[in-house]
Amino acid sequence: MAMNVGSNRSLSEPEPIIDINTTPLIDVMLVLLIMLIITIPVQLHSTNLNLPLTNPPPPAVLPEVIEIGIDNVGSVHWGEELIHGSKELDAKFANAAKQAVQPELHVRPEKDSPYSAVASVMASAQRNKANKIGIVGNEQYY
Repeated sequence: MAMNVGSNRSLSEPEPIIDINTTPLIDVMLVLLIMLIITIPVQLHSTNLNLPLTNPPPPAVLPEVIEIGIDNVGSVHWGEELIHGSKELDAKFANAAKQAVQPELHVRPEKDSPYSAVASVMASAQRNKANKIGIVGNEQYY
């Protein structure tokens, strides 16, 4: 910070101001900022969906529901039948996928069943093109 202590000019003569006047520059910048804010379009956080206007008719043939249980030691049950090995499971999924109306496959693992058993069942279904598959009984994990 500098201070002008004295000068050799006379008191009747005013000193020139050598600092730039920034007030008009700030005013122009504020006007430009306000114009920018006004011209930016409002961002909407929504997605447009084309929903059907009426309820779809119920399917002509209701699909068969097959329960696939996985117990806490990793044994797989196809309905009430115990599955012995991955080849037998692959054959069951292949037969289900070949049907005209694929059955709904509900995988119901127990709470303490190993993850590897559940993952192998899901991978086997994917390999054999069984598309209608889901995990049910998730309320036991809450």
